[in-house]
Amino acid sequence: MNFLQEKNTRRFYLFLLFLCGALLCFLVLFCFLGMHSFRRALTGRELAASSYLLEQGVSPEAAALAWNQTEVTDEGRALVEKIGHGGHAQGELLFLMRQDFLPVFFMLIFGGILFSIILLYQTGLFLQGRENLYEEAEKVVAGYADRQWSHLPSGGTGAVYLLFEQVEQLALSLKAECDTEHRAKEFLKDMISDISHQLKTPLAALEMYMEILAEEPGQEETVKYFSEKSLQSLERMEQLILSLLKMARLDAGTIVFEKHLCFVSEVVAQAVGELSERGYQEGKEILVEGNQEETVFCDMEWTKEAVGNLVKNALDHTKRGDVIRIFWQSSPVMLRLFVKDTGCGILPEDIHHIFKRFYRSKKSSDTLGAGLGLSLAKGIVEGQGGNLSVESVPGEGTVFGISLTNL
Repeated sequence: MNFLQEKNTRRFYLFLLFLCGALLCFLVLFCFLGMHSFRRALTGRELAASSYLLEQGVSPEAAALAWNQTEVTDEGRALVEKIGHGGHAQGELLFLMRQDFLPVFFMLIFGGILFSIILLYQTGLFLQGRENLYEEAEKVVAGYADRQWSHLPSGGTGAVYLLFEQVEQLALSLKAECDTEHRAKEFLKDMISDISHQLKTPLAALEMYMEILAEEPGQEETVKYFSEKSLQSLERMEQLILSLLKMARLDAGTIVFEKHLCFVSEVVAQAVGELSERGYQEGKEILVEGNQEETVFCDMEWTKEAVGNLVKNALDHTKRGDVIRIFWQSSPVMLRLFVKDTGCGILPEDIHHIFKRFYRSKKSSDTLGAGLGLSLAKGIVEGQGGNLSVESVPGEGTVFGISLTNL
């Protein structure tokens, strides 16, 4: 009886035992009082008979001998039968006792005992079943501490099953938090590994340039050349670190996009302005086409960052003489902005991976960059409720499309 280990359950079961005992005592007392009443009635009849005998002149000694006599004679039996108190027609009191009272007495006692046994047995079964249910739930809940996620007993009704449902929902929330924490740790580990890997190359190059400069301080051309190389490595490191910080902020959800109505032409102008000089120096033409009065509901600074990253990507994968076109189409509910180039295009096996962090295709091996620009652009656009898509034909060019709602 494991259920008796619990204090309140033990008290309840002891109360049932007390109740059953009290019921049996009541039945015994009831029968005792009934027997006492019967004896009083029989004694009353004896007193009445004795009084009648004395009134009829029978001596007290004879009357006493009559009540104490145990021998039965034929004449006496005949007399009792004659007056209707003998044989099968017994007296009223004896008939009442044998025919009515004694069966009722035994029936009450037997019924009380049977009722107590059934009540205690069924209560024990119920409490034991409830105890088994609690033990099963206890094992499941204990498994949650070891991150063993299983289901609590279900399918019933009542407060217990509602409690199990609430506990299971709490466990699911805990599981989601654990999964999020695990992913965050994995992301941090991968991020640190990627940062170390990406910074290794420019740091090594910078170290080499410094050694060359230290060995040939008098060579003006050499100093100038490797100083420029050092500046490029530093700029690359700066861009990489800034991109990583932006990605980390996006992943952590600490960026709040402050969206307001902006002119599309202004967003594009600010995004391209910093890159126009690079395009000119590399012999690549950047064309901007679109209605200057069109507006979009967005965060100016972050949207400019996303468009700029797409333009940088286009500059990285085009050659001298290629053209990069930026144009847009607007509707009452959505704006679509495109960055199209006539570069080398994206291979079919790469197009599904280009938005992954640090992913670089085989064609990108000879270009600068860490593979964060497209991933950052996608995070910015989707963070504002938009979508970033891509279409490409190898050898002909690539089109990136930004879709932003105006609602």
